Amino acid sequence: MHETFMRMAIEKAREGIKKDQSPFGACIVGNNEKVVSIAHNEVWQTTDSTAHAEVQAIRYACKKLKTINLSGCSLYSTCEPCPMCFSAIHWARIDTIYFGVHIEDAQKTGFNELSISNESMKSMSGSTIKIYSGLRADEVKNLFAEWMKNSNKKTY
Repeated sequence: MHETFMRMAIEKAREGIKKDQSPFGACIVGNNEKVVSIAHNEVWQTTDSTAHAEVQAIRYACKKLKTINLSGCSLYSTCEPCPMCFSAIHWARIDTIYFGVHIEDAQKTGFNELSISNESMKSMSGSTIKIYSGLRADEVKNLFAEWMKNSNKKTY
């Protein structure tokens, strides 16, 4: 099922690209393996620099479940969550992160990412979040390449 959920995040990111958003998507899945929320990056759409795909997915999941505690949930992200998103994932008590490509891959396409890996943040903070990388990484790299061809692309 992991491949399927990551595919959903990739497709949501592709939907965002069509709306001139950045190539990031996220999917939150409950412990019953049912999708709770899916979101793409909405930074430019909302003029909100915190509207990353992971944060948006958390906002939608919390609203849908009427709680801020997403224990038992997993998050699938096209890219390794930035430090802000990792913190939000931690605060929402999400158990597991699955991501496609690393922060360095986003930096290579022009994003102003901080070079702090999720593993580093986990280690420094004592977080218990489980982290798995490289899920459908080739597809995500293709997604970034598609985005690079977009004449309206913007980074932040």
